[in-house]
Amino acid sequence: MAYDLDNKLVIGVSSRALFDLTYENTIFEADGVEAYCRYQVEHEDEILRPGPGFPLIKALLNLNDLPGKGDSVEVIIMSRNSPDSSLRVFNAIEHYGLNITRAVLASGASLAPYLSAFKTDLFLSAYEDDVQSAIDSNIAAGIICTDGLYTYDCDHQIRQIRIAFDGDAVLFSDESERIFKEQGLEAFEENERRNANNPLEAGPFAKFLSMLSELQKDCPAEEAPIRTALVTSRCAPTHERVIRTLRAWNVRIDEVFFLGGVRKKEVLQAFGAHIYFDDQSIHTTQASEVVPAARVPYKKKVPSEEEEELDSS
Repeated sequence: MAYDLDNKLVIGVSSRALFDLTYENTIFEADGVEAYCRYQVEHEDEILRPGPGFPLIKALLNLNDLPGKGDSVEVIIMSRNSPDSSLRVFNAIEHYGLNITRAVLASGASLAPYLSAFKTDLFLSAYEDDVQSAIDSNIAAGIICTDGLYTYDCDHQIRQIRIAFDGDAVLFSDESERIFKEQGLEAFEENERRNANNPLEAGPFAKFLSMLSELQKDCPAEEAPIRTALVTSRCAPTHERVIRTLRAWNVRIDEVFFLGGVRKKEVLQAFGAHIYFDDQSIHTTQASEVVPAARVPYKKKVPSEEEEELDSS
């Protein structure tokens, strides 16, 4: 009988997102793929240190041990590594006791075609092209910051997973953000006042938030295994449309911060985020000094001439 992924939260994670491969990546960039593969094979028995995505992945896998959750989370290694150079990654997975048994090893090829095949709900990678392809395929994805100052203690036991999101171009579409960029703050505020009762369009992480809400279902806030936060640069009077949108979606979000230009870094540290998703590098770079962070390369797919002709036919 085939293994069914339909009713699971499927997380695809690259080896660079899960483990610290900073030095190894410098070899790849300076000397090429052959030198990189040779180094990995020669150092197979040296255990890799945890990377920026490690705390989130470990904590998500631990959800499977909670009563009533069963095997609700599936994590799959999705890497551009070759099979021959991948043993070091599998050795590290075994060393840290991570229940990851499935992998895609593409030998430098794009991972994009395999994301839908594995019913991926979230993809974390350091490779922008793959992340962009995921976003274009309506899969939540982020380019994880690999050069942040944040360090993770792999022995620390996370009792409650904390996930934080930006609003526009992450949970929501960029429809309002475009008005702000093109016409300024006054036009943006007027648009949000006028459309306060009209829910924002869903962004790349709307479905993922809905799935997290389902995992939180029937759990009191203080006992829920996952706690979520919206950390946005919006403030009054643009707050109402956000609240009404979340209400219309019928999703649970535990904490909301309307910052109005206040720096996000300290708020995210106080919240204790195990991952923060934002579409702007200025925010993810600052955040990665204190929490793991990933940039969402929001870009609405422009239909080709052939697709436009099909739509109009």
